[in-house]
Amino acid sequence: MGRVKDNRVLALGVYLVDQPNYAVTISETLRQTKDWDLDLRWAAVGQGPPPDALRSETVTTLAQRQPKFRLLNRMLEAVDIDRYRFLVITDDDIELPEDFLDTFLSIQDRHNLALAQPARSHDSFIDHHFVAQLLGVEARRTRFVEIGPLFSVRRDIFPSLLPFDEEAPMGWGLDFVWPVLLEQQQAHMGIVDLTPLRHALRKPVALYDYDETAAAMRDFLSHRQHLTTDEAFLARETYPISHHRAHGGGG
Repeated sequence: MGRVKDNRVLALGVYLVDQPNYAVTISETLRQTKDWDLDLRWAAVGQGPPPDALRSETVTTLAQRQPKFRLLNRMLEAVDIDRYRFLVITDDDIELPEDFLDTFLSIQDRHNLALAQPARSHDSFIDHHFVAQLLGVEARRTRFVEIGPLFSVRRDIFPSLLPFDEEAPMGWGLDFVWPVLLEQQQAHMGIVDLTPLRHALRKPVALYDYDETAAAMRDFLSHRQHLTTDEAFLARETYPISHHRAHGGGG
């Protein structure tokens, strides 16, 4: 892709100090970027100090856990978000392919996706099978992008999505409201299949109460316009991998 003038990216993540995590490796992979000016910031949650490798990137430390999207909002309060072309939100328990950020954001850019996520590898824990990687596909324009474990927001929709709605403090339900908000301003969203992440370190919902969070989601959605799963799990357009890219070409 090559460096562009408007190339600032803010990546925010939360890692659990007292649980196995890949935060160090995620940081290393994101920092492989050659195309983007990356500002990477982590919040460390749990008992214990941040690892030495993340000390300079850890801007918030909390001994007690709190809902993820509430914590992300506190982190966003400390930055001038409009300086950034993209905001990337990441969890701490994923494995990313090499040169992830450059490839992922170039595809998001190329297909005009204001909101995007990488597909999940087939050996991941998968909550919604709709997001599993499609082979032979570069990306899909969809009506659904998950709240995690990683997604990217483009600057033009910051006013629509930020700050994150704290009536869904763990994020459950946001991904069925977001498509309504984006479609109101004719913005697109989608899944990048060429850069699948692996999500297999910790089983989903292992560290919080499923029933309580699901009940909170139902209450959140009860008074907001949102899509059903049948409406959301829809690919509006599919972009195949080009012959050039399939044989190792760039661009």
